[in-house]
Amino acid sequence: MTRELPREVWIGEIPIGSKHPLVLIAGPCVIEDESKTRKMAEGLKKITEKIELPLIFKSSYDKANRSNLSSFRGPGVGKGLEILSQIKRDLKIPVLSDVHSLPEAEEAASVLDVLQIPALLCRQTDLLVAAGRTGRPVNIKKGQFLAPWEMRNVVEKVESTGNHAILLTERGTSFGYNNLVVDFRSLLILAELGYPVIFDATHSVQLPGGLGSSSGGQRQFVPALARAGVAVGCDGLFLEVHEDPDQAPCDGPNMVRMQDLPAILKPLQEIHEMMREGRE
Repeated sequence: MTRELPREVWIGEIPIGSKHPLVLIAGPCVIEDESKTRKMAEGLKKITEKIELPLIFKSSYDKANRSNLSSFRGPGVGKGLEILSQIKRDLKIPVLSDVHSLPEAEEAASVLDVLQIPALLCRQTDLLVAAGRTGRPVNIKKGQFLAPWEMRNVVEKVESTGNHAILLTERGTSFGYNNLVVDFRSLLILAELGYPVIFDATHSVQLPGGLGSSSGGQRQFVPALARAGVAVGCDGLFLEVHEDPDQAPCDGPNMVRMQDLPAILKPLQEIHEMMREGRE
């Protein structure tokens, strides 16, 4: 049975749901070092404050599912959480990062405003339950291998802990080898589960393993897919952003250039506002 819609989720002072403004989850794929990460967080805050777009800063302290054994993974849990904690405190913005293991969940919850379950781990029962038990909001990325209606089983694992602060993120579906495709019906189907839906427009243009030892991507399609996702009715947008994506240690080909972000965001706010007025 479809749950009563919509269900709000609050990330600190930021409400997410169909009656609220569009929310942006954004940041570099991975924490490279403290100064670079802070600089990009400051840049994102400046851009989003100018257009009054709520921001949740995202960066991973450990990218545990890289294509290659030697791929850069980040500073690790301890140092990574320290950097995110400082950004959260100094810039007064909520922070999000990936969790990969049960012991990690509780430690990460001491800093993070949102625990993110990576797409490739979205069916890991014990991880979902551990994340739910922290009481923190949980953003679950739909696996590339799952149909959207299969996410009901995933959601119920977190709900079993009594935690109903859940976000559901669409990030594309495997379409043959080294390619993803977005079925925008998925956003509507995910919404039927009763939680806010986020559209990840940057991982949706990723070409997994497309460069052999790393993933490729087609960032030129991010603006168009983002507009489509907002027009369908997502509650928030997930964008990986970097000041120089071509020099980034991971996910560079699908990340948005910081300088291009303002031109991408303004139309998205306008589309979302029209959609919101149509629902009222």
